[in-house]
Amino acid sequence: MKKSSKKKPTWTDLKRQLADLDRPALLALIQDLYAASKSNQAFLHARFALDEDVLEPYKTTIDRWVCPDVMRNQDISVATAKKAISDYKKAIGRPEGLAELTVFYCESCMNLLGNCGMDDEGYFNALVCMFEQALKAIAALEPSQQYAFVERLERVQNEGHNWGWGVGDDMDDLMAEYGFAEE
Repeated sequence: MKKSSKKKPTWTDLKRQLADLDRPALLALIQDLYAASKSNQAFLHARFALDEDVLEPYKTTIDRWVCPDVMRNQDISVATAKKAISDYKKAIGRPEGLAELTVFYCESCMNLLGNCGMDDEGYFNALVCMFEQALKAIAALEPSQQYAFVERLERVQNEGHNWGWGVGDDMDDLMAEYGFAEE
């Protein structure tokens, strides 16, 4: 059986098609995309600063997936939580928003780990990786904007010593590496 030699469509192919649309057709397409998913709505709201708190839908997603309601048998999905941060970055990507979402992710993990024990190396590794992403985001801010974020991460760092898997030690090392270690 011969395989089809047709290639997958690319952005260039789509862009060619979009160039042929008039304004009403383009608006109708955007309306359809808006109606198609909550993530499209959050993206457009963030891009055009339509909500008072453009971070809220991203925080809701993060919290749901890294700090699920275990009494309702909700699953954990680090990938879905990380995708919320990636989606925000694509939509608007303001440095202070990235710092807020990455720190919030770490705090949400802390909330789950404070409420119930867990022995999942992958979850802890993802937390330490996000802790580093938070430090990178904070380092990109003006010094006057950094203090409140660092203070919140210090609480996560201190709790990290209670969780095992060397999480607290890894966080200590990262704080020192990024120049935010307590003197």
